[in-house]
Amino acid sequence: MTSAEVSRRRVMGAGLGAVAAALAGCSGDSGPVRRLRLATGPEGGPYNAFGAALAQAVAASGRRLEIVPVSTSASVNNLRKLDDGSVELALAMADAAEDAVLGRESFSLPASVTALARVYVNYTHLLVPADGPVRSVQDLAGRPVATGATGSGVQVVAGRVLRAAGLSAGSSPAAERQLGLAASAAALREGAVDALFWSGGVPTPALSGLARELPLRFLPLDGYVGALRQGHGPVYTAVTLPAGVYGLTEPVGTIGVGNYLLAREDVPESAARELLQVVFERWSDLLREVTAGARLEPRFAISTGAVPLHPGAVAYYRSVYG
Repeated sequence: MTSAEVSRRRVMGAGLGAVAAALAGCSGDSGPVRRLRLATGPEGGPYNAFGAALAQAVAASGRRLEIVPVSTSASVNNLRKLDDGSVELALAMADAAEDAVLGRESFSLPASVTALARVYVNYTHLLVPADGPVRSVQDLAGRPVATGATGSGVQVVAGRVLRAAGLSAGSSPAAERQLGLAASAAALREGAVDALFWSGGVPTPALSGLARELPLRFLPLDGYVGALRQGHGPVYTAVTLPAGVYGLTEPVGTIGVGNYLLAREDVPESAARELLQVVFERWSDLLREVTAGARLEPRFAISTGAVPLHPGAVAYYRSVYG
């Protein structure tokens, strides 16, 4: 049994007697304000928006916590910062977080990472100009493709899709361009790349803006879910970009990846509990800018795969389940 499974069994198996212990020392604390740095993402991106909203919500709650958002290139970079202690909290995509915990792919050794909650699902977007020649992933052979900034979760999932499609090597691989979202959108608009990968909430404002300037085609990716799950586990799911967003006239199947709010294990349990209280009290405000129509439920939030729950998160969810 993995440590993640153990922590979730502890959550599900606890009784009502844990409620008082779980809440002890929360809003009644009179000690100094605890400052927690949160690795988010690039300016203007969804992680950055979530981090700013969380910092505001915590400040308004009156709890003796301060959240300090730190701009980064996102998931992989965030996990490294969490592991080396330069931040106490981080946001990251589930696939990158599992790689960190297991010490694989971008991580040569297992990282010291625990989960507070699975907060929402990223939708993988692959978009091309509607009047261009690219109509499937296979058509990207030999073409320049924006695959996300170095150190981002987008880069992880884009690389895996291209490998699954046989386009990461061979005689005519896709030419990966490591660009952040704003630079990717500009490159697609200007014709410097033929396609753009993005992983984020729906709708992503930057892509909504791009769709108003440039007719776009969103390529289906749900056919690659099976290959990604076989190679990397159940962090990948089939989801659908709904009709209406980005001007889509019909739904487009794609790949979903969870986003985790993570913490170092040495973050005090009381601080983790208080933070989760704010997250669940203010989830609609936190998610408003990153993904439409999403809800945050405790039974969804504890689904963090191979990433073990922080002891403070275990205590919080015990209080919720009773």
